[in-house]
Amino acid sequence: MATDKLRSALPSVLLRTRYDWLAARLPGLLVCLTIGLATTFLSDHYGGPTILYALLLGMAFHFLSQEGRCRPGVEFAARTILRLGVALLGARITATQVLELGVAPVLTVVAGVALTIAAGRLLAHLLGLDRELGLLTGGAVAICGASAALALSAVMPRGQHSERNLILTVVGVTTLSTVAMVTYPLLVKSLGLNDGAAGVFLGGTIHDVAQVVGAGYIVSPETGDVSTVVKLMRVAMLVPVVVAFSLLFRGSRVTGQAGRPALLPMFLVAFVVLVLTNSAGLIPSGVVEAASGLSRWCLVTAIAALGVKTSLQRLAAVGWRPVALMVGETLVLTVLVLGAVLTMA
Repeated sequence: MATDKLRSALPSVLLRTRYDWLAARLPGLLVCLTIGLATTFLSDHYGGPTILYALLLGMAFHFLSQEGRCRPGVEFAARTILRLGVALLGARITATQVLELGVAPVLTVVAGVALTIAAGRLLAHLLGLDRELGLLTGGAVAICGASAALALSAVMPRGQHSERNLILTVVGVTTLSTVAMVTYPLLVKSLGLNDGAAGVFLGGTIHDVAQVVGAGYIVSPETGDVSTVVKLMRVAMLVPVVVAFSLLFRGSRVTGQAGRPALLPMFLVAFVVLVLTNSAGLIPSGVVEAASGLSRWCLVTAIAALGVKTSLQRLAAVGWRPVALMVGETLVLTVLVLGAVLTMA
């Protein structure tokens, strides 16, 4: 009799637990989503990077991160929604897109990613900055800007300055990417690069996907197509780099479970599965578009949450060295890719 009563009560208990879980996170999650909606409207109607708008507007609501009702939802958006957004990026990439480029651009991208991350580590040491910031900014500059910064931070240890480092990286790479979107098309025209070479250069150097697309189609439709594919190949480099970071920091990450965390985070596994599935042609184009849109909304919501968690006072105390670090990494990547493009031409 007691067992029957327990079984009949179990569904209602589980339902109540799920309701309490959702109710605890809903206020903060709605705040972050509202910030994302507002910044998307600003970007669509007045131009500019949505990610940067979301970050800056989120900072204006920093007081909410210290208020108990919104905190669980903000934390959920900054971590879980972030990982979902990164995983869904895999639906945009196929192996065919990478193979169509040929060997030389692929080698250029791989070398650019590896050397830029190494340069970030070296420059951070020379500037007296911590190793984690150098690797995080190097990975963000080398791969895909803010999205890479978010993905890499998810497998890095959480320390006293981890969130500040992430915010600095997102602000820096987004700003530099916007500057590159305006100036790099002028550079490729002044150098007389053809559409293919210009596309490889733009896709291999500009940080964020949106800015690559914008810069490429400023030059020509052919350049825009090539630059987009090259950029997506750089996004695909997120997989081995996240695995490498996961190995590097595996012993220093702290989790609530016993033992070391999993070598491959689930969001990265989902990313790889989506790439392979899309490469096999098993994902309809409408689903790919929907996944890309959902990924964009997840990342905007996550970056808004990170903005809410960020104190401007803490950022102001950092100084000029992180800026010099990211500018140096950007110059290393630009010179390397430009040299490779001119050699191929």
